[in-house]
Amino acid sequence: MKSLLALCVLLFIIMPINAQDCSKYYPLEEGTTFQITNYEKKDKVAGVIDYVVKSSSGDSAILSYEMRDDKGEVFMSSEYGIICKDDGIAIDFKSLMSPGVMNQYKDMEVDISGTDLVLPNNLSPGQQLPDADILMNVSVPPMNMKLTVKMLNRNVEANETVTTPAGTFDCVVITYDHETKMGMKISGKAKQWFAEDVGMVKSESYNKKGKLIGSSVLTAFNK
Repeated sequence: MKSLLALCVLLFIIMPINAQDCSKYYPLEEGTTFQITNYEKKDKVAGVIDYVVKSSSGDSAILSYEMRDDKGEVFMSSEYGIICKDDGIAIDFKSLMSPGVMNQYKDMEVDISGTDLVLPNNLSPGQQLPDADILMNVSVPPMNMKLTVKMLNRNVEANETVTTPAGTFDCVVITYDHETKMGMKISGKAKQWFAEDVGMVKSESYNKKGKLIGSSVLTAFNK
């Protein structure tokens, strides 16, 4: 009996965590769909992104998405990975890149490196989170171009309730500084609201003077 118990404990230790169970915030069950609507200033719709959890197995999942413009036309589709890491998840650093950027350089020699975006399961106000970044080198002989995107000073600020077209959610609020550099540097701040079992339900971006320049809202969710 003791040997059987020991074997069960060992199997539990070495068994890979199912991706759909390792995140408190992101629903990673295969087939889950959700929609994010992006807004410019004055609540003008800039576009819509439809996501689906394409696959989920072992300790990782693949999310695919389609981007539509303000007229509803699909102009971009891609995917990225999420892996279980420690007590939470790590989101592929390529997700930090604006999707349209990669499409612009698809016929060129591109080298990409970076640091994944980590989201622990236990979040509480006052907590500091690791930075994330991406570095892209584009070779266009005889020139080389370099693009960097950084998320810095990530902090858990508060707990708030948010209502969107997809419902009302109890959220944890994360703020961070962002920098994009390709020749000149553009910097600002951002704020995100995350709900358990749903993921990000709202985000806002501000320029370096603190003026709101855009927002994103969860407009549909189906698990």
